[in-house]
Amino acid sequence: MQPGRFVSLEGGEGAGKSTQVKALAQALRNRGVVVVETREPGGSAGAEAIRDLLLKGDADRWTPRAEALLFAAARSDHVSRVIRPAIGRGEWVIADRFLDSSRAYQGGSNGLVDEDILSLHRIGSEGFLPDRTLILAVSEDVAEARASARDTDGPDRIGGRSQEYHRLVANSFKRFAGQEPERFRVVDASGSADAVTANLLEALADMLP
Repeated sequence: MQPGRFVSLEGGEGAGKSTQVKALAQALRNRGVVVVETREPGGSAGAEAIRDLLLKGDADRWTPRAEALLFAAARSDHVSRVIRPAIGRGEWVIADRFLDSSRAYQGGSNGLVDEDILSLHRIGSEGFLPDRTLILAVSEDVAEARASARDTDGPDRIGGRSQEYHRLVANSFKRFAGQEPERFRVVDASGSADAVTANLLEALADMLP
């Protein structure tokens, strides 16, 4: 049996992650790979319930620490009930966000330090990490245009935060990639959907069957 793999797609609002999770999963299926598509927050029944708590309501519904704890709790259930079992079956898991979004959004961009988020992850998910994390990189103008086109009913409580907050998020992702080049790949996501999918496959070339 081929080993299972876990790949996360990361990036700021409007980077195109949700579109590319589906496209990348289909490209892998075309190669004969069994793929599970998932997302964070969410992915399991318990984590989806927490997702509603996190993304709905007023901007100040949760304190930064409470928000980080909720994300960690959702991820713990997601890892134990969905991700690890799929990998154990030899499947690939493609996730729309994972730990590094918490590091970027709830960590340095929201007043906590990186070690706070990593400590919660060690407790909740035993420090479990993706085999490869792909950061979809686009310019600020492209990201804003895509997010506006997507959020026709208005952004959720995190997406609606200030431009400066989202700029800090984008900078955090860049910093993570520089600190952990063995796990991260930064992928140009500014082109057509097909071109971005091709870039993602290239970034996974060493892992592909």
